[in-house]
Amino acid sequence: KEYLGKSLTNIPDPFGTHKSFGEHNNSKLRDFLDTFGFDYEFKSSTESYFSGEFNETLLDVLVNYDKIMNIILPTLGLERRKTYSPFLPICPETGVVLQVPIVERNVNSETIIYEREDGKKIETKVTDGSCKLQWKVDWAMRWKSLNVDYEMSGKDLIESVVLSNKICKIIGGEIPLNYTYELFLDEKGEKISKSKGNGISIDEWLTYASQESLSLFMYQSPKKAKKLYFDVIPKAVNEYITFLDKYNQEFDKDKRYDNPVWHIHSGNPPNESIPISFGILLNLASVCNTEDPNVLSGFVEKYISKDKSLFSLELLKLIKFSTYYYRDFVKPSKKYRMPNDKEIDALLRLSKFLINDLSNDDSEAIQTIVYEIGKTSGFDNLRDWFKAQYEILFGQTEGPRIGSFIQLYGKDKYSDLIMRAIEGKLINNN
Repeated sequence: KEYLGKSLTNIPDPFGTHKSFGEHNNSKLRDFLDTFGFDYEFKSSTESYFSGEFNETLLDVLVNYDKIMNIILPTLGLERRKTYSPFLPICPETGVVLQVPIVERNVNSETIIYEREDGKKIETKVTDGSCKLQWKVDWAMRWKSLNVDYEMSGKDLIESVVLSNKICKIIGGEIPLNYTYELFLDEKGEKISKSKGNGISIDEWLTYASQESLSLFMYQSPKKAKKLYFDVIPKAVNEYITFLDKYNQEFDKDKRYDNPVWHIHSGNPPNESIPISFGILLNLASVCNTEDPNVLSGFVEKYISKDKSLFSLELLKLIKFSTYYYRDFVKPSKKYRMPNDKEIDALLRLSKFLINDLSNDDSEAIQTIVYEIGKTSGFDNLRDWFKAQYEILFGQTEGPRIGSFIQLYGKDKYSDLIMRAIEGKLINNN
């Protein structure tokens, strides 16, 4: 309770890594910026207030106090209007940021007089860290003081942007170019909220996928609301792999500029190809029922044996990410089922063909055969045939392109997988 009402830089760091909670949060921000290679100059709000960097603009706010009040007060409720002031004095005795009525202002002495709860009137300067500003006024003050020319904010702050723009103009600043982005939603389409805890953090994303995949997710459709939850990660990773491959196969410069990876990598994307998708790796981990990246690496090395150069550091990272994602999201939800008579017949035909008749191990040739077996086995809707394989062999409702997966996993192993499923061994072992 002793820290209630104080600035974050005046509260001890509960994690014990920095002098204050504010410094801890600033460190997390800088870690993020460094991870993504931002070129930035870090500014501490507390230091800027106390060093006097904001003094000139704080005095502009004092001079234009009434004009600012006329903008803000109509947006507040009746009770809040009674105590609102652009300035928040900091109690010299306790360090608490006070929300109290301002009873007098003196531009010449650069001070305000406020009334404490006990009725005592206190005079304090508005400069050198003696006061903070309410956030909408503070926003405008920073724009002028720091010469901000571009400001991004979420859709939920549109009204605040309008107010801060007006205040910035009143205190003689130039209104920055404002860019409004849409909100992030959870899997249910509800707004992500810190209080609900229904979001996904940057650190959590980077546990399961590369920062390039997150950059791509952020880059695409900034004017549209996005669902941000763990299920979108595989899609983002696969899309990044696809865009990178297209970029390296495109020689038209103008078309290259239209590719997101050109922007993500600041005009210099890596000249490499990742020969396998994240989704296929997840399915491989699922079928192998393994969290060991070495097991997956063995299959991948065999798959790309004709061109060892494709086994890059990025591919190895992708394999590791896939095992982490499989461990935390795929494995807990796996649910196998036994095949019915029609499915058993089709699966046996597929198994027999893979063992005895398949001479071409090209993924397209395999896919064609899988289609034909489904058509001639009584599946009017071929989606039911593929869904049956996913549920029976993978323990999932969705899965990979079967031809590509068999090419990676191996026809003999896929045939063996079919036989174990028919015998009920997959259900018994999971």
